[in-house]
Amino acid sequence: MAELPAEVRELFEARNFAHLATVLPDGSPHTVPVWIRVEDGRLVFFTQTQSRKARNLERDARVAISIVDEQNPYRSAWVRGRVVDRIEGERALEIIDRISQQYTGADFPMRSGVVHVIEAERTGHVVLPFSH
Repeated sequence: MAELPAEVRELFEARNFAHLATVLPDGSPHTVPVWIRVEDGRLVFFTQTQSRKARNLERDARVAISIVDEQNPYRSAWVRGRVVDRIEGERALEIIDRISQQYTGADFPMRSGVVHVIEAERTGHVVLPFSH
């Protein structure tokens, strides 16, 4: 497992929207925006049990994630890794609420979902010398 460097971790600890890529059955990428956060040194996100991304991850645990700083769009990071755990039930709802609190300040209104835990294998970070 690659530790998340501080520059990467910072972006995932803020309200920045990330883009998650999973692998479709035909091998092509499937990319969607997600809310995401750091818990115990790993990235966590949630989705509905039968979503396309959940089904993709049941078949192939590999993921790639990119994230851009909402305050400085020239600052970004990426993570490649694998889903190493899938959490359901009450424990998932607690994590889902923490993710929702990070983005909205409130618990998530839908009381269902599955949490996927990502272990980073490679990471990168860049800040380009431009202003917005």
